[in-house]
Amino acid sequence: MNPPVPASVTALGEAPWQENLNQTMMCPDCKEMPPNLVEEFSSGDMVCGSCGLVLGDRIVDTRSEWRTFSNDDQGNDDPSRVGDGANPLLNGSQLQTTISFGDSGNGRSRELHRAQNKSTHDKATKGLLAAYKEIGAFCDALGIPKNVSDTAKHLFKMVDDAKALKGKPQEVLSAGCIFIACRQCKVPRTFREVFAVTRVTKKEIGRIFKALEKFFAAQNQEKMEQLVQNGGVVNPNDSYTTTTSTKAQQLCIRYCSHLGLGAFCQSVAEELAEKMSNVGALAGRSPLSVAAACIYMASYLTKQGKTPKEISAVAGVSDGTIRTAYKFLYVDREKLVRPEWVQNGKGDMKNLPIV
Repeated sequence: MNPPVPASVTALGEAPWQENLNQTMMCPDCKEMPPNLVEEFSSGDMVCGSCGLVLGDRIVDTRSEWRTFSNDDQGNDDPSRVGDGANPLLNGSQLQTTISFGDSGNGRSRELHRAQNKSTHDKATKGLLAAYKEIGAFCDALGIPKNVSDTAKHLFKMVDDAKALKGKPQEVLSAGCIFIACRQCKVPRTFREVFAVTRVTKKEIGRIFKALEKFFAAQNQEKMEQLVQNGGVVNPNDSYTTTTSTKAQQLCIRYCSHLGLGAFCQSVAEELAEKMSNVGALAGRSPLSVAAACIYMASYLTKQGKTPKEISAVAGVSDGTIRTAYKFLYVDREKLVRPEWVQNGKGDMKNLPIV
């Protein structure tokens, strides 16, 4: 029950007092009422129009994103917002309607859902989605960035569209695409690392890798020739580049990070790997062995010594292999170690293990 209104208020004809619960943004410097506020959508700021003080940021622009000229466009392509953006990794228009079946149990929506699935069922799209899901899971397990996953999916779609390499299992093709995508995106992974996640043997990964490289190179050559015949200009950035073998210095970056070594030790290991891979006694050896041996030497040189057992757990090579490769480094230590590495106490060659 509401309390009675006082007679004085009723006689004057005024409404009873009520607390104003509205929130008003006001410039703390000008304190103008009403406030003179300006929304700058280009920068996303709320600014006082009198003194220029920024009162808020991240303002959402509610205006239209563009003007529509649908009548002037070829094919009446109206850029209005109608649904989600098209996924370049899938085929078709992708503007489909899905019927749910949550209709309190009468079964009619379920029947419509089943009939709609049969009419729009696309085995090719379903297979691509399954392959993309598998590639995404493998990339997450390897801990590689999203651009590598997208590149691997794009490569898989190229193979699927061309109906090439028929008879190969899906997991084998996925493993090969991931391996090539890692090399193209400058985050190489070894056959052993891909095998540990995909369970595809190293021999099979090597076979599918060679087959995919041959297929992509031939397809790219055909595409370039057709472009030249049509009078186009070849863009070198759009062409497929054949990947090169993984270099030891590329592996040093990741292995040093896993071992918790500093940036100085990492740079020393990279330079050692670059020298020994080309002209040193380790030329022709596995990049894994070269990288592990260089990290072993660089860690003791920079006073952050790591044992061969610790390095072998990260690099995937035996500690005996690391010691054998290190012997060649130790023999040429006077030529390999630059004076800048040991100046001002940064490093000390006396810390190197004697063989």
